[in-house]
Amino acid sequence: MKKTLLLAAALMAAAGALGAQAKAVATGPGATLIKNATVLTVTKGTLQNTDVLIQNGKIAQVGQNIAAPAGATVIDATGKFLMPGIIDPHTHLMSDAVNEGSLSVTSMVRIEDVLNPTAVNIYRELAGGVTTVTILHGSANTIGGQNATVKLKYGADAADMLFPGAPPTLKFALGENVTRKNQNQIIIPGQPITRRYPVSRMGQEEVLRDAFTRARDYKATIDEYKARVAKGEKNLVPPRRDLELEPLVEVLEGKRLARVHGYRADEMLMMLNLADDFGFKVKALEHGLEGYKIASEIAKHGADVTSFADSWSYKIEAYDAIPYNAAILMRHGVVTTLNSDSDERGRRLNIDAAKLMRYGGLTEDEALATITINGAKTLGVQDKVGSIEVGKDADLSLWNNHPLSVYANVDKTFVDGKVFFDRQLDIAQRDQKAKERAELEKADANQAPSNRRAVQPVLPQEER
Repeated sequence: MKKTLLLAAALMAAAGALGAQAKAVATGPGATLIKNATVLTVTKGTLQNTDVLIQNGKIAQVGQNIAAPAGATVIDATGKFLMPGIIDPHTHLMSDAVNEGSLSVTSMVRIEDVLNPTAVNIYRELAGGVTTVTILHGSANTIGGQNATVKLKYGADAADMLFPGAPPTLKFALGENVTRKNQNQIIIPGQPITRRYPVSRMGQEEVLRDAFTRARDYKATIDEYKARVAKGEKNLVPPRRDLELEPLVEVLEGKRLARVHGYRADEMLMMLNLADDFGFKVKALEHGLEGYKIASEIAKHGADVTSFADSWSYKIEAYDAIPYNAAILMRHGVVTTLNSDSDERGRRLNIDAAKLMRYGGLTEDEALATITINGAKTLGVQDKVGSIEVGKDADLSLWNNHPLSVYANVDKTFVDGKVFFDRQLDIAQRDQKAKERAELEKADANQAPSNRRAVQPVLPQEER
C-alpha cells in the first residue's frame, strides 16, 4: 500500500511538473520580434525577409527592419517560414466523452463539460502547428450536443482554453452513424429488445422536422410571453424552460451555428432543404465527401464544407469520395476547409493541404487557406485568427522548411503571442523525461504481476 501511495504521489508530482513547465514555456516578455522570416500571410501573399512584431498577444507590426522594443525577445527566423496557426474545425481532441448515445436528440449536452486539458495530444498538435480546434460532439445522434471551440494552451485550465467570442455551435448527424447505433443494444433478460428511433434516413428527416417544429412552437410561446410582459400585464407565469429546445431556438435565430455530419449527397441536400424550410442556415457540412455532386446547391445555400483530403472507401457511405472534392467545392465558391476528425491526423494537416495542389491544382495560398483562414471563417473567428495581419491574435507557427513540404518541422508554436511548443526545448528535455519515466516504472504498481510485491488491502476503518 505504501508503494502504491508513493507511486501516486510521484505521478502527481510529475503531472504537476509538466503543467508548471508548460506554463513556464508559455510565459515570456510582453513583446517578441520574429526577424527575417518568409511570412506566409495566406490572405496577403508571401512576404520575403519580413519581420513580425508580437505585443500583448497580438500581431502589432508586419514589415522589414522593425526595431525591437526594449526587453523584447528577438527570434532570428532567417531561412524559416512563418504562417498562421493551423485551425482544425472538426476534432474530438481532449474530450473525455464523445457521444451521448441514449436519445436521438441530445441538444442539451455540452462538450465543454468534459474537456480534459491534460490530454497529451494537445501538446502533439501544437508540435504540428495547430493552435485552434473545434471539439465536436459525436455522430451517434440525429441532433447531438453543443460543441466547444478552444485554443490549445497546454498547461492551462479547460475554461481558459475556450476561445473568447467564438460563436456557439451544435452538432447534427446524418446517415449510418445514427442508424447503426441501434445495433448495439443492451439485452436485459425478461425485457423486450427495443430499437432507438430512427433506423432509417426517412426517420432522420422526421426527427429533424419534429425537433425544429417543437423548437419553433417553444420560441413562439416565449415571444408571446415577452410581448405580454412588455405590455405591462401582471401575474404572468413564464414558460417552462426546455434545455433540449433552447439550443434549437438559437439555431433558428441564427445565434448558434449548425454543424452537420454527412457523407452522401442525397442526405446533405435533404438537410439544406430542411434548413431552408425552417429559415436557418447550415453553417458547415462535416466531411461532405460527396459534396462535389451538389457543389452548386451547397454554394447557393451558403454552407461551408469541412472535408478530408483523401480518405475514402472505409465504409459504404464513403465509396464515392474523391480527392478532388475540396478543389471542386472551392471552384464553386464554397468555403472549404480540411479537418482531421482525429487526434493523430490533426498534427499532419499541413501535408493534407499540400495534397490539394496535386489533386485539384490549388495554389499555395489556396491550399494553406484550407487549414487556416477558411477554418477561421467556418468557426466564425476570421476577425481574430487564420491569417497574419496586424491586429489579429498572435497565433503563429514557425517552420524550418515550407509547411507544405514533407520535410518541414515546427520550430515554435505561438498562441496569443506565447510559446506553447519549442522544438529545441523539447529535445533538450528528452533525457530528463526518460529518467523520470524509468524511475516511475520501478514502482510496484507498474511491474508485471509475477514481479509485483503483495499489497495489503485497505480495510474499512471499523475493521482495522
